[in-house]
Amino acid sequence: MALYLSWSWRAVVASFCFCFLSLFSLSAFGRPATFLQDFQVTWSDSHIRQIDGGRAIQLVLDQNSGCGFASKHKYLFGRVSMKIKLIPGDSAGTVTAFYMNSDTNTVRDELDFEFLGNRTGQPYTVQTNIYAHGKGDREQRVNLWFDPAADFHTYTILWNHHHIVFYVDDVPIRVYKNNEARGIPYPKLQPMGVFSTLWEADDWATRGGLEKIDWSKAPFYSYYKDFDIEGCPVPGPASCASSTNNWWEGASYQALNALEYRRYRWVRINHMIYDYCTDRSRYPVAPPECTAGF
Repeated sequence: MALYLSWSWRAVVASFCFCFLSLFSLSAFGRPATFLQDFQVTWSDSHIRQIDGGRAIQLVLDQNSGCGFASKHKYLFGRVSMKIKLIPGDSAGTVTAFYMNSDTNTVRDELDFEFLGNRTGQPYTVQTNIYAHGKGDREQRVNLWFDPAADFHTYTILWNHHHIVFYVDDVPIRVYKNNEARGIPYPKLQPMGVFSTLWEADDWATRGGLEKIDWSKAPFYSYYKDFDIEGCPVPGPASCASSTNNWWEGASYQALNALEYRRYRWVRINHMIYDYCTDRSRYPVAPPECTAGF
């Protein structure tokens, strides 16, 4: 997994990965990015199984336990991504999560992908949420426009000094701008680790908890591969997080380009099913970040 990549080296890696992506993802140093090199099990070791020499893993949920894993290091700014294949069939009541978390008890920063299980034939919903300086409750939900259990898809979080962007297969589904100048909290001081969990949440996950998990369908499986983190490791060089030379701080990553913006608008118009910004039952007055402008 890469900690820092120059533009020239990124081009070399991109070219190499184009040819061999089906086999493994590479770090900046040319080694396979396997699970055990960069991650550790945090919950229920018996429910996480390595596949293909650790280049992929299987998470298992049954009536005994779910499971989880986390990166061995924390990072301050950068980009993280994984390819995930979600639970097929009747997955109601399950949640597969991929997120970044400062792992602090009081003032928490967190960036969430939560994949909410469904009844067979219904669309999968992905919920995103953002915690900044301990304040969360910023949920948005999008129905995915494909079957995420049929094959692997890439889920990415880009985090820099300018904005946070959630991507699904290079399609931006959410943008959270840095509006600190307007007094709006933005996560920039606490490094965050990379986490994933598979767990039961049938009290809220599917149709607000109306659809319960069907344990006769257990065990439930989700799959991960192509783990990639490019960011400033903490502990590490103190100057890394503030450096404008990091590729993720470059001009082309400070705002969506024209194509990304068109894709973003397409998702918001056609696939968004919930936005806390427009939920007047929760927020009679829209939160300030909702009116600060894109």
